[in-house]
Amino acid sequence: MTDAQKTAADTTLRATGDSPPDPRPAPVPLLEPREGIPPVTATDEALAEIVAAFAAGTGPVAVDAERASGYRYGQRAYLVQLRREGAGSALIDPVGCPDLSALGEAIGDAEWVLHAATQDLPCLRDIGMVPTRLFDTELAGRLAGFARVGLGAMVENVLGFALEKGHSAVDWSTRPLPEPWLRYAALDVELLVDLRDALEEELTQQGKLEWARQEFAAIAAAPPPPPRKDPWRRTSGMHKVRRRRQMAVVRELWTARDQVAQRRDVSPGKVLGDAAIVEAALSLPPNSHALAGLPGFGHRMGRRQLEQWQAAVDRARALPESELPQPGQPLNGPPPPRAWADKDPVAAARLSAARTAVTALAESLHLPQENLITPDTVRRLCWEPPAEPTQESVAEVLSGHGARPWQIEQVAPILTEALLTDAG
Repeated sequence: MTDAQKTAADTTLRATGDSPPDPRPAPVPLLEPREGIPPVTATDEALAEIVAAFAAGTGPVAVDAERASGYRYGQRAYLVQLRREGAGSALIDPVGCPDLSALGEAIGDAEWVLHAATQDLPCLRDIGMVPTRLFDTELAGRLAGFARVGLGAMVENVLGFALEKGHSAVDWSTRPLPEPWLRYAALDVELLVDLRDALEEELTQQGKLEWARQEFAAIAAAPPPPPRKDPWRRTSGMHKVRRRRQMAVVRELWTARDQVAQRRDVSPGKVLGDAAIVEAALSLPPNSHALAGLPGFGHRMGRRQLEQWQAAVDRARALPESELPQPGQPLNGPPPPRAWADKDPVAAARLSAARTAVTALAESLHLPQENLITPDTVRRLCWEPPAEPTQESVAEVLSGHGARPWQIEQVAPILTEALLTDAG
């Protein structure tokens, strides 16, 4: 970090907010690449040079990835950005270089610095890049109590530089990538290690560095999430669909759309909108002519497409009752909290007391409630508490639900007290 960056960090770092101390702050300088924009690596030969350079580098490695969410099917990476002391910055095209396992191995022993790591790790894993140690600057910002934890806000607030904006939601599958986009991408890792160092210092001063280390270790060790069961149930507007036959239409249309989107490698929403799926389910059109009159199936849609969607509706209409989907999903855990008062008033009282206690403790520690302990963990504990609530038995339950040691240390006492609350 330069002297200017250190000065900016010292004067702007704040644990519980991001208001500058000077009511008339000087304009924030726009960040510039230190070595210019690196060329995009898209061949095996160029990749081998990058691997060697980063293997020879020192210290943490800043890592970022750009996807084409909303444009392409799935969440694959279309650009990977890295920076390391002694190696400089690199931009790698995973389309031209789809296997980055050699690079992952070259930096495997280093600490990877990412911002919002859980967003990028799945697509990095798909191309062979899996960290053993990491530092998540967004999560560090949350634990440190920053009000705004986006990368741009963090870099500006902590290091005193403004990042260029405007290209985060572009179609990164575009080839060739425009120069302004590449500049934006390169700057995302320019100061990531500097940000990491400043946040580590702040967490140390707050006595939260060990908390952060436990969180980072949990992220690095987490296995890939299992495929979501019945993903069609997450269709936007699904709450309007009440009857099982209508649900079957949503399921058939969602599945048909997903197959088309995957085959064409485009975002499902660009094939057919969720609102159109719900309209078809509610209307149950008897033929493609009726379907064409529904919102989302307008005049721009060709006859073949209409027939394709109508075939899905017809399949749902023809299903026997026994094959229709059941309303709602099988519960894996407690019922929705709104139902607790009727089902178990004592549990509802426990939950209310627990929520109040967690809120107060999170505020006193200057961090979000969900980072102190997940709401799902609190619900599960309050719905099925240990037979004899003690700090030890509560700690055991929390650990079984994945709570980290620092979280257990903080919340076990207050949750034990909440479990002793009765309905009166």
